[in-house]
Amino acid sequence: MKIKYLNHSGLFLLASVCSALCIGRPAMAASPVGDVVGKVTVGYQGWFSCAGDGSPLNSWGHDNLETWPDVREFTTTFSGCPFWQNGVQQAGYTGNLGNGQPAKMFLSDNQQVANTHCLWMQQNGIDAIALQRFGSYTSAGNTKNFHDAVDLKMMNGAQTYGRKFFIMYDCTATDPVVNDWNNTIVAAQHLTSSSAYAKQNGKPVVCLWGVGKSGRGATADWVNTINAFKNMGCYVIGGPLAGFASDTANFPAYNACNMIMAWEVGKTSATDFQSLYANDLAYCNAHGLDYQACTYPGTAFYNSNGGNISPKNQIPRMHGDFMWQQFAGAKLAGVQSLYVAMFDEANEATSIFKCAEDSSMIPAGKYFLTLDADGVHVSSDFYLRLVNDGGKMIKGITGYQATHPTPFVISGATFYQNTQYGGAASQPLLVGTYTLSQLVAKGMPNDWASSVRVPSGRTVIMYANDNFAGTSWTRTSDTPDFTILSPNANDAVSSVKVQ
Repeated sequence: MKIKYLNHSGLFLLASVCSALCIGRPAMAASPVGDVVGKVTVGYQGWFSCAGDGSPLNSWGHDNLETWPDVREFTTTFSGCPFWQNGVQQAGYTGNLGNGQPAKMFLSDNQQVANTHCLWMQQNGIDAIALQRFGSYTSAGNTKNFHDAVDLKMMNGAQTYGRKFFIMYDCTATDPVVNDWNNTIVAAQHLTSSSAYAKQNGKPVVCLWGVGKSGRGATADWVNTINAFKNMGCYVIGGPLAGFASDTANFPAYNACNMIMAWEVGKTSATDFQSLYANDLAYCNAHGLDYQACTYPGTAFYNSNGGNISPKNQIPRMHGDFMWQQFAGAKLAGVQSLYVAMFDEANEATSIFKCAEDSSMIPAGKYFLTLDADGVHVSSDFYLRLVNDGGKMIKGITGYQATHPTPFVISGATFYQNTQYGGAASQPLLVGTYTLSQLVAKGMPNDWASSVRVPSGRTVIMYANDNFAGTSWTRTSDTPDFTILSPNANDAVSSVKVQ
């Protein structure tokens, strides 16, 4: 029986009641689980360039950093970043970090960087990558060439590490994104032909961010652009601002989409995220739309804007508590799909990728927002691991938890019974050597392990036989699936060295 006789308020009330009766149970999406529905997607800027990097830009770009990236796993980095401090751009910095190591920045247009980022995503349960492509990137020139190159490298990384990716236009209603899609994305780069390009309901995914935003164009123009992509066989995600469900003037544009991802960056810990997400989800359910809940770790823009406009640590991360508040609210609201803003947005401090833990990892004597700003030391990969745990809860792999279970720091290598860090876990193995009997004492039986987490700076050597004999596998980073190692290491480890 259809419920077309209920007005919008009635539909929202009905959905809220259902949510209350089915705490933590996913609401029925308009579409089945696919490459974005029921998955964790992360926004990816890919916009960092450096002087002398050989890229189409070959100059410093997006150097207004609020957090300082942890570049220890990159093979090519660059000195001389003219970063900003308290609203003022500085001369190129060629000095050291607080720990005495050279202060260097990475280049987004680098295959090893793209591969490393995709590896981190694989290790931490991030299913899909929303590659940001601004309307300004559609005009011929070095900026377009740079981002075309980054897109191709991310495609390669996604293919290598089993991730999905799609194009996310940050645009106006009348930017030439349809032409860019046809001429560049499809015809020139063949991105949609990649096995890694995200498809939902059998259709290539594209996102349009800015739908309904003031100054971004008329509702009718948005409808035309959305329908143009749908007529080409695309699954369209619309990215409106928070509160879209009461923006009646733009309902025709929102309702033309296949999925809605409302932008929640700027919300604080005072927000009732369960109610916020439930209200948005109710709108989408009432209009046959899929819904993707936007989450983020915190934000600040002090270095770019200066303290008179943007204070330091403006919306604190609270060592993961703030982001988990969003994950928990989404779970209670019945959300199935997550959008994490952002992976590499170091400029506004919304990044979840590896960045400086404390003052020893930032340029000496300078200010950058470090991960210990709220009084708790966490490892540079903490927010990646937090997203992994949040995604597992949303997907129902783990049960609802009101507070996050993510360790602030993993001091030793930890082995897991199942792939993707599932099942029972061993005790952390500190630097040392472990025969089979010693492994058993640490909760790791013979021929048992299927994945391992390796702390930054550590090397783990696994052996097929006791007493460090037989086939060996050397791991320097988290490894979520031993079956993909060559030879297969699944249920085959009998002794271990941690260095």
